[in-house]
Amino acid sequence: MPKNTRAALKVACSSCNLRELCVATGLEPEEMARLDDVVATRRRVKRGKALFRSGEAFDSLFAIRTGVLKTCVIAEDGREQVTGFQMAGELIGLDGIVGAQHTCHAVALEDTEVCVIPFERLEDLSRELKSLQHHVHRIMSREIVREHGVMLLLGNMRSEERLAAFLLNLLQRLQARGFSSTELVLRMTRQEIGSYLGLKLETISRTFSKFAADGLIEVRQKHLRVLNRDGLQAIVDTKPPAE
Repeated sequence: MPKNTRAALKVACSSCNLRELCVATGLEPEEMARLDDVVATRRRVKRGKALFRSGEAFDSLFAIRTGVLKTCVIAEDGREQVTGFQMAGELIGLDGIVGAQHTCHAVALEDTEVCVIPFERLEDLSRELKSLQHHVHRIMSREIVREHGVMLLLGNMRSEERLAAFLLNLLQRLQARGFSSTELVLRMTRQEIGSYLGLKLETISRTFSKFAADGLIEVRQKHLRVLNRDGLQAIVDTKPPAE
């Protein structure tokens, strides 16, 4: 990682406004102080640059403080497959735990800042603080559930259902961080959304246009406003016709 992407800034989980969404959830003040000692630095990643790449040695997890990243893998034919989008308050880098090296790329979709959490030190502290250990396990479980959700999207949903579910999920995650429940800025391209949802770019563009024509959303470049959230939810809740 180039030196200009690193920032030797002291981190304090106890004063972070995202602590209720991150690894600091549920800790007592004295436990929070011990976590502050583990989460020692922040790192800045410019838009388009990688936080880590597939094959790199794993030694830290990263808590996203600001910005948005995508995770992706590169197929043998060189095509990129997007596997997720991560935003402020979420943990990234869990893919490296099992084999001591990262299995995907993590690329910033906008200028991003992360807190660096050395994994060995986190493990040591988790053995002493059961509340921290419990929350780390919850984070890992949440990632498994999210993976299952993606499998459901790709396996059983039509294109309209996939995009509606994706937009509703983004809104829900942003709302939990204090942002609007109806407006968002799409940091990812339509092609990246299509890669994640298993849809072609033309299908994504056509579905966006249909949602706009149906009065469900309003799109102006990357700015999206949901006009009928219940309508999007109804698309997701639609049951397939009986055979």
